[in-house]
Amino acid sequence: MENDGLSPRIRSTTILTVRRGDCVAIGGDGQVSLNDTTIKQDARKIRALADGTVQCGFAGSTADAFALLDRFEAKLNQHRANIRRAAIDLAKEWRTDKALRQLKALLVAVTKDTTLMISGSGDVIEPTDGVIGIGSGGMYATASARALLAHSDLEPQKIVEESLRIAADICVYTNHEIAVETLS
Repeated sequence: MENDGLSPRIRSTTILTVRRGDCVAIGGDGQVSLNDTTIKQDARKIRALADGTVQCGFAGSTADAFALLDRFEAKLNQHRANIRRAAIDLAKEWRTDKALRQLKALLVAVTKDTTLMISGSGDVIEPTDGVIGIGSGGMYATASARALLAHSDLEPQKIVEESLRIAADICVYTNHEIAVETLS
């Protein structure tokens, strides 16, 4: 997240999703930092939507992420839980609406069949390998998850847990307070 030099810089979050076979796991750490200080250890950054059939993780400004989650949930309701249509509709609105364009957050949404990352630049990305990491430690967790997918038979939940632990050992904005949800 960019800082204007006047506002405190808020950094937090590592969100990771891993898909293997007919199971998907999404998890996140619990740390919220303000400048160089950890102000919360156990934030919950994964939310269930559409009666639990969709799990979402968010990174960036918390207030912005919650605003986007509310809009995404409305789009899911409008499109009868069709995650792709809801994501594309949200991304279009996010990119074209002047107020929404100011929101600084990323969303990852998963169902038992689909994994998507939704950004404010209008991107809706579905990874080829079923792995997406966002937030401060997202790339560390992604690298770890890809290695574990390629060289182990671990279930997605275990891969997410271990990858988030590895990210927490590397990224100062990620901690070991890990929450993971699965869908299969």
